[in-house]
Amino acid sequence: MLDELRALAVFPSVVEQGSFRGAARTLALSPSVVSHHVRSLEESVGVALLYRSTRKLVLTPAGERLAVEAQAMVASAERGLDQARGLGETLSGALRVTMPAFLAETSICRDIAAFARTHPEVRLTLSFSEVPKDLLDDGFDLALRMGALQDSTHKTRKLAEMQRVLVAAPELAASQRPLRTPEDLASWPFVHLGSRPPALSLRHQKHGKEAKVAYTPAVLVDNAAAMRGLMLAGVGLATLPEALVRTDLASGRAVEVLGAWRVAPIAVHALWPDGAVKPTLTLRFLDEIGPPIAALFAPTAP
Repeated sequence: MLDELRALAVFPSVVEQGSFRGAARTLALSPSVVSHHVRSLEESVGVALLYRSTRKLVLTPAGERLAVEAQAMVASAERGLDQARGLGETLSGALRVTMPAFLAETSICRDIAAFARTHPEVRLTLSFSEVPKDLLDDGFDLALRMGALQDSTHKTRKLAEMQRVLVAAPELAASQRPLRTPEDLASWPFVHLGSRPPALSLRHQKHGKEAKVAYTPAVLVDNAAAMRGLMLAGVGLATLPEALVRTDLASGRAVEVLGAWRVAPIAVHALWPDGAVKPTLTLRFLDEIGPPIAALFAPTAP
């Protein structure tokens, strides 16, 4: 049992980092030790947990299910250890947190305000920016990040899967030819976040088919709030977090297009420096803000 628990503690880091080498750096172990733990875990459960190639690791269905439980186990153990170290005492000190700018348009500010009222001796500094801040160089204690993580020595915790939707203003949708296949999207105008050459990856909800559509954006923007505003004004289609346009969809100010095809969700992670000097404050904030973030990004009922 003890060997299995060690392996279960290692497995989430392999999943989050996407490689044995990245997990080894995070855990201060050698890649061979990390590989040994995963291999022994597979032998224990009797099924493969990862598909291995020279380029990447991909979770098997059994690996996906076990990763969720292993992540919950590690998070619970961290909380228990911090409570034993006196986490229940009054929190105080300065905490600097950075997160994507679009979160300022969601309910997360109310949740942070509740934390601030509960812990008045904590001095919060919040940075809402679409440009990722460097934790060490920019002096932040905690970061919320969307999408794949680069290998790093930071501690990480997966908080949620962010659902994304392809939306447009009703006027724009009515003015275009009806969409029957993903390829029909290529003729529509788009509002795009960032400057990288865009390619839209879609998956069919029922049949699991995948499609990738290249397009030329009508407008490039540097933050999701502007992207939403331009979409609502009818400038073009936009791929946006479902949480950001939930009320727009409910009110009819925006419509989801090509509904049988969905944009792949992306992971929401928290990162904090390994060996942080104030882990109790960082983790208490994360424990209190993490569940509302998970709820915020939970998909709405169809």
